Amino acid sequence: MAQWDRSHVLAVGAHPDDIELGCGATLAVHRARGDEITLLVLTEGELGAVPGVTRVEEQEEAAARLGATLRWGGQPDGHVPEGRPTVEVIESVLRDVRPGVIYTHTRRDTHQDHRAAARATFAAARGHSGVLCYEGPTTEGFAPDVYVDVDGFLEAKLDLARAHLSQVLREGLVDVAALEALARHRGYEGRIHHAEAFEIGRLVLDLRPTRTTDHHRRAAAPVPDREGGADATHGGHHDRSDT
Repeated sequence: MAQWDRSHVLAVGAHPDDIELGCGATLAVHRARGDEITLLVLTEGELGAVPGVTRVEEQEEAAARLGATLRWGGQPDGHVPEGRPTVEVIESVLRDVRPGVIYTHTRRDTHQDHRAAARATFAAARGHSGVLCYEGPTTEGFAPDVYVDVDGFLEAKLDLARAHLSQVLREGLVDVAALEALARHRGYEGRIHHAEAFEIGRLVLDLRPTRTTDHHRRAAAPVPDREGGADATHGGHHDRSDT
């Protein structure tokens, strides 16, 4: 995974609010860790617009609350292609961002744009080692493999969801109480309190040490000299002041 930056994550969504509903709390955890976050929203959600409110501004507000960089995909709402036009958009962002992990829709979804976004992401990320799929209100048959502990970050997710006020008010498409209930349910499944769940698209565990292990510390320990003392060693050279 040397070509990917583990301190940067990319989340792909078909419409404004998809990312926040699917993995908003997990992204808040990433932000608290100091990771850089990029959101790629493929459409402006024009078919779900409410008079007097622009979903673009709502998405910009959500990104600002999260401290994330926002990119737009320029695809038509309701007609997101799963082929080359969308794949090229995602590939371009991947080249710019080089994320360590990618979050995207599950292919198990009743909304055609969500399915197309998922397939295009997998095509664009065919050489990537870390892709996780989130669920949403139109997902069906979701079968999670991974749970992220988001205890303490649920309110951050709800705040991100509230940024999409038009969808909260429009026929209850964004149900804050349901988001709380789902987090508790997924937490129960994962044997923790609150969780967000993901299906594994592709996941490689990088177990290389990020800090000195006990084994490395023992290997670097001073070696006793012939008189029973200890030589100060550094880089394989002995520092003996009596020579």
